[in-house]
Amino acid sequence: MRDSVKAAKRWVIKVGSSLVTNNGLGLDLTAIEQWAGQLVDMQKAGIQVVLVSSGAVAEGVARLNLKSRPKQVHLQQAAAAVGQMGLVQAYESCFMRHGVHAAQILLTHADLSDRTRYLNARSTLTSLLQMATVPVINENDTVATAELCFGDNDTLAALVANLISADVMVILTDQSGLYSADPRKQADARLIESASATDSSLMAMAGTGTSLGRGGMLTKITAAKLAARSGTSTIIADGKLPDVLQRLVAGEAIGTLLEADKEPVTARKQWLAGTLTVKGSLTLDAGAADVVRNSGKSLLAVGIKSVTGRFKRGDVVTCIDATGVEIARGLVNYDAEEVDKLKGQSSSRIEALLGYAGEAEIIHRDNLILSV
Repeated sequence: MRDSVKAAKRWVIKVGSSLVTNNGLGLDLTAIEQWAGQLVDMQKAGIQVVLVSSGAVAEGVARLNLKSRPKQVHLQQAAAAVGQMGLVQAYESCFMRHGVHAAQILLTHADLSDRTRYLNARSTLTSLLQMATVPVINENDTVATAELCFGDNDTLAALVANLISADVMVILTDQSGLYSADPRKQADARLIESASATDSSLMAMAGTGTSLGRGGMLTKITAAKLAARSGTSTIIADGKLPDVLQRLVAGEAIGTLLEADKEPVTARKQWLAGTLTVKGSLTLDAGAADVVRNSGKSLLAVGIKSVTGRFKRGDVVTCIDATGVEIARGLVNYDAEEVDKLKGQSSSRIEALLGYAGEAEIIHRDNLILSV
């Protein structure tokens, strides 16, 4: 039994084209219906789920009566634009039959590398999960270029796991998991049931000789490493197994479990800390400094005494106490001018002071890292 997986309450599920299309051409509506049903069952069990689904280009190829998937980027983007209509329509219909709302989210690399858009995407996804809506995410192939695209939805799923601090990421494929060698060539190849996501030997096992090839299993292991940096463990499993998601939820040892080495919150904050460039500072009163330092709570405007620097939403600022000692740093939810207006005020006055209702926190505790 996988007790850590059984206890997980926020999952990212990645379903590849082979599992939602008819041999890569057009959507398999029966398959999509069963995926929707499994995800709804997970919701009923108290689990928040985010679906990362491929299939838009394949559906566009079918709708446009193309003989094969085009190689030119602009034609792939055109096919994706047409096919995305069918993909989201299929999921919407299937989830609605279960009385559950779905939401379409299209992302590019720029959305997750830009701090402001990162926070916006995180806030949106968190809100959707709180409303028991299933986000259906795909790369925004219509505008992504060869230089900016994720390249595969395994990577996208891992970045989404980072974004929402998921407990588990499941990559469903047409293979049983990661093997110690190519089972087609070596009879003694064994399924790797569990390992650390940061184990350097995994790459050798997933070399060019595996049935999934360098564009397949290697990307999945790389994605698992990306997910692990925010504390998300990854399961690579056969998506064609009956009720595979329910069985994973129950703790059944299916596929390969690549475990993260640290707890999600700690790991995510360490990841953020490694990419921080400070753009300003907030001086806190004694009460706010104590709360941030000792209670692990978010920073509210009422506890801020002064603001320095010219920062924007999503930038990193330091939090200092009355003696000038840095106690924390994190991603700020408002521009410097806005924080200056809000300082010392109750969160209930944000809309009146700014003209719009933003986040209640100046820095959310998930984006706040203690300095000492």
